[in-house]
Amino acid sequence: MSEPMSEPVVEPTLPPDQPSNLDLTGRPQQEFPDPPSLAVHGPARVIALCNQKGGVGKTTTTINLGAAIAEYGRRVLVVDFDPQGSLSVGLGVNPHDLELTVYNLLMQRDIKGDEVILKTNVAGMDLLPGNIDLSAAEVALVSEVGREQSLARVLAPMLPDYDIILIDCQPSLGLLAVNALAAADGVIIPLECEFFAQRGVALLMETIYKVQERINTRLEVEGIVATMYDVRTVHSREVMARVVQAFGDKVFHTVISRTVKFPETNVAGEPITTYATGSPGAAAYRQLAREVLAR
Repeated sequence: MSEPMSEPVVEPTLPPDQPSNLDLTGRPQQEFPDPPSLAVHGPARVIALCNQKGGVGKTTTTINLGAAIAEYGRRVLVVDFDPQGSLSVGLGVNPHDLELTVYNLLMQRDIKGDEVILKTNVAGMDLLPGNIDLSAAEVALVSEVGREQSLARVLAPMLPDYDIILIDCQPSLGLLAVNALAAADGVIIPLECEFFAQRGVALLMETIYKVQERINTRLEVEGIVATMYDVRTVHSREVMARVVQAFGDKVFHTVISRTVKFPETNVAGEPITTYATGSPGAAAYRQLAREVLAR
């Protein structure tokens, strides 16, 4: 199932001892204006949401960031590149009932993207679904020539039809993750505000730099987005301070706080921007969308 952002908590406010001109990252607050409308669409910028640690909010962020970007008039494709099929489930699709998925695009040359892509209930956002078959793809691709470029090959014909393509990666640094990084222009790293999650970022960065040097020179880190932040705990604030100290401007100003609404949206099979459109969680993802588009 989709990665839960559970634990019912009080909706976020600033820590009581923090100046009001600072945001939750401890830096001066930034305003991100609504992006201008587009007269034409495409080619898409491809962004992989990647972190080898599970349960940090990759799937939740892919769904809600994609939906928020679509609200601003962009055409969005979200790609379920995790054998667990969490992204598909989070958008109300049962991955076990699918006849065609991204696996078929990877392994069968006669399958075209428009045969696999599904419309979602979010206007302007489509889904390239995935399921457990992807586990077999990781094994089968090992013997393929140019195996790291397999996903880039199947996404190439789709680039003119979209403005943003978001790839939800599996929680590992295996061949599927390398394929996502090889296909991407940028990487967004969802990072849970927890000590052990922070420790794994260095290993992920090392993998990203290797892909930059050896496979995909255009790849860049779009930013690190803090998730599951709990303003009430000293631990969350300490982890946030360390992440900002280590990565500086690579850390998005937008912070995604814990709220009971996220697990509810997983059950409902829709983004928080439509399930609880006026909630702080929806507002946070709309701000993240503006920040991503501004970058």
